[in-house]
Amino acid sequence: MTAHDTPLSADTTITAQALTEFCDDYLSASAFKDYAPNGLQVDGGRPIRRIVTGVTACEALIDAAIAEDADAIMVHHGYFWKGEPMTITGMKGQRIRKLMQHGISLIGYHLPLDAHPKIGNNAKLAEMLGLTITEALYPHESHPVGNIATCPPQSAESLTQTITQALGRIPLHISGHYQYLADEAADADTAVPKLLKRIGICTGGAQDMIEQAAAMGCDAYISGEISERTTHSARELGIDYFACGHHATERAGIQALGDIIAQQFGLSVRFIDIDNPA
Repeated sequence: MTAHDTPLSADTTITAQALTEFCDDYLSASAFKDYAPNGLQVDGGRPIRRIVTGVTACEALIDAAIAEDADAIMVHHGYFWKGEPMTITGMKGQRIRKLMQHGISLIGYHLPLDAHPKIGNNAKLAEMLGLTITEALYPHESHPVGNIATCPPQSAESLTQTITQALGRIPLHISGHYQYLADEAADADTAVPKLLKRIGICTGGAQDMIEQAAAMGCDAYISGEISERTTHSARELGIDYFACGHHATERAGIQALGDIIAQQFGLSVRFIDIDNPA
């Protein structure tokens, strides 16, 4: 578990509703049809002075927030996802019980935090990797959740090193150039390394957007997760794929939102990273 702090300023407080209104507006939350409600998900019922941010509202993050005497938790992955049981029982009940018992509000932003052009997960990841976002992965979207970026031509090995340094983990790289067994060995000495310069990017669990990235002429596609089918898609579409970790690719957006809130309202904001290799 790691943490990043923004210092506390005097006795400034804000209501959960006012903080949510600010974030809703800043992130254009109403523009998205999402898989879970964005904004205030659990009202802890007290003024907010100290905030803990994190990627996912797991019990470990709640326990850390309790230890920090936080009034609110802000996350990218909150609760009440489409398709999950509606009852507040089991694991979800335990989590929400702890929030309510300690008067901690939970505020979550999913797609709006992926898509924001300045502090969104895609924008921050591109910045970390030295990529320049130029257009939407799906051109018709007014608030794109996937992007296309450019960079100086580089090898897959070079991009792998950059990702490893930026995220602190080695990505799984699937080459878009695949030959079968003997052919692969025979051509190894004469193959010309493919240079990557047009990169599709969408953090988290967006591996299936690889087909759209290929259709948009990308040399490579970066996301968080990988499925069994993704390997075959990359090889058959001729596009390199980099699976960089769902959690690892979505840490920066919520940290950046926390920094904005601290600057705007003078609140204490502490990012706590609950380690997750997935």
